[in-house]
Order: sequence, then structure tokens, then C-alpha cells
Amino acid sequence: MQLSENHQIIRDIARRFTEEKIIPIAAEIDVEGRFPEDNMRALGEMGFLGVMVPEEYGGAGMDTVSYALVIEEIARGCGSHALGVAAHNSLGCMPLLWFGSEEQKKKYLPRAASGEMFVSYGLTEPGAGSDAGGTKTTAVLDGDQWVINGSKSWITNANYAGLFVLTALTDPEKGTRGGITAFLVERDTPGFSVGKKEDKLGMRGSDTAQLLMEDVRVPKDAMLGDLGQGFKQFMKVLDGGRISIAALALGIAEGAHDYSVNYAKDREAFGKAITQFQAIQWMIADAAMEIEASRHMIMESARLKDAGEPFGHLSAMAKLFASEVAMRVTNNAMQILGGYGYCADYPVERMYRDAKLCTIGEGTSEILRIVISRHAFDNS
Repeated sequence: MQLSENHQIIRDIARRFTEEKIIPIAAEIDVEGRFPEDNMRALGEMGFLGVMVPEEYGGAGMDTVSYALVIEEIARGCGSHALGVAAHNSLGCMPLLWFGSEEQKKKYLPRAASGEMFVSYGLTEPGAGSDAGGTKTTAVLDGDQWVINGSKSWITNANYAGLFVLTALTDPEKGTRGGITAFLVERDTPGFSVGKKEDKLGMRGSDTAQLLMEDVRVPKDAMLGDLGQGFKQFMKVLDGGRISIAALALGIAEGAHDYSVNYAKDREAFGKAITQFQAIQWMIADAAMEIEASRHMIMESARLKDAGEPFGHLSAMAKLFASEVAMRVTNNAMQILGGYGYCADYPVERMYRDAKLCTIGEGTSEILRIVISRHAFDNS
């Protein structure tokens, strides 16, 4: 796929910001487990927190290809930054844009797109991860208010978000097929709180925490979309979100690949550069090949989405493939660096830890293989 001039400009802007502002603090926020709030606000000012939000709602009005390029470039320098941007765009802004009323969109999207207010998506629960339809959080209508009780887990940007999109069971008898509804809950709503912050293996600069709801009352107009459409909504959200996670994985793989190539060119062993050893050459060749294959799958998924064509099966493939490529490439990068690759003084061990999340979030590798196989059976 040939990138347009605008796509190249957007990519270059994201790359320059990553090199100047993100890479210098990537190791620091990983060690400290610190959310890079200043950089995130700056990314909002650049339009990267509302990439696909139309200009009429304060966004950049760009396409999915542009969005994937932005995430890829940021992830080359720091997975934590990229995850924060991806979650806010895909899981925060897009549900509002797709399912929100005109009043909801005008109220929240300009603030979200500018970076004034982060938006988090509360879907996963302690007992409902891959089985997202197993939601236990409930919303009961009491007069002209919905009363929400329950909890959510692994919520990105939770401690910094001002608005939350929450799914809740509104009709237990209907279950996933008409019994789940989405709601908008503002942070300062009585009964709502952010719980334990998770201490993670990787993506340590990305904020992740629990959400707790105890008799949280929201007005009827806080419902996002129609009653009972929550399951259909989050399936659409996840289809689109997988493109961003695939792009994130691709960026991490590229960052590790570039670092290992440059290291290999300078490193000598047994009297010659290690680039002359076949074992190194094969790892580098495999990485280059799989990175390029990942890019093609991601760009085609984004192109199909922008064209309004079915893309869910391909975004699942792209996310599955790119995330597993990221694991292989970062692992081999550590092998190429040897002992240095295992030390925090070098970035590849952080990239290796960050890459792992890409095989879990927004559909585990196992779930995605089920999704892909079902599509193959249904279309044979």
C-alpha cells in the first residue's frame, strides 16, 4: 500500500515527537511505573488523542491508516505511551463517536480529542475477560436513574480518566444477546472509585487499575446507544481496536529490530563483526520479513475499515500475527545483544516485556485463533 503525502507527514510528525520527547523518558517511566502525563497532554495538543474524531467535534479528522501509523511510530520508542494513546482513541473516543447521541458527542468529544479529558473503557471484569459476555456488573433502572453495581479490571488510563464507558447487565434473562448495555460515568459520580493500581511486568508507564461501582446513579441519558446493545457495541469496538494493538506490536518489533541491527554492526566476536555469523543473519532476516508482513496486514485492515468494508477477520489476523512477531523479534534482539540484552541499561529487555501484553489485551492469541477459524469455516 502506497502512503499518501499526508500519511507520510503524519508519520514523520509522530516519529519526530517520539525521538525528541518519548524515547528520552521511556526507561525512566518504566522503572518508576509512572504515567507520562505531560507527553500525553502534548500528544492531545498535536491531535493524536482524537485522530479519527471528526473536526466538527474537535478531532483531527484523520483515517485509520493515519491512526495506525501514529501508534506504530510512538511504539517504536515506548510501548507505554503507545498503549495510552491507543486505549484513549480506540476504546474511549470511538464508542462515543459511533454510539453516542449528538448531545453526548458535543459534550465529551472535544475535551477528549484535545487531551483535556481522558476516556477509559470498562469492559473486562475479574471473571469476564475473554468471555466478555460474562459481565456481572449490573445496572437497574430506578425511576429516571440507572443504579450501577460491580467492578472492572485491567482498565487502561483509569487513574487519569475523567469519563468512563462502562458495560453492565441490564437484563439477565437476555444475557449477551440483548442484556448488556453501555453507560457513560463521570469520574466524580458518587459511589464510583478507582481501585488498586496494577503492578505489571511490562507497559509499566501505562496506567492500569480496577474500577469499583457501589450504587452509582446515572441519569437515563447517560446510556450510550440503545438498551441491550452493549455486546454488539463492544464487539465493533474491539474489531477496530485490534488494528491499533497490531500497530503497537509492530512498532515494538521495529524498535527492537533496529536496535539489534545497529548493535550487530558494531559488535565484534572472534575477530569479526557478528553480522558475519549466519545465526545472527537468520534472526535479522526473519525479523525483517515478519515485520514487513505485519505491516501489510495492518495497513490492509486499516484500508478496509476506512473503505467501510468488512475487516474484523483481518484485524484479528493482524493483531495475532503482529503480537507474536513482536515476541519473537524482541526475544531474538535480546539474544543478539547477549548479556547486554538482559540488562535494563539497554532498551530491548523493556521491549520484550512490553510486547507480551500485545498477545493478551483486546483478544488473546487463543481467542483470536477461534475468531479467525470461525470466519474461515463460515466463508468456505
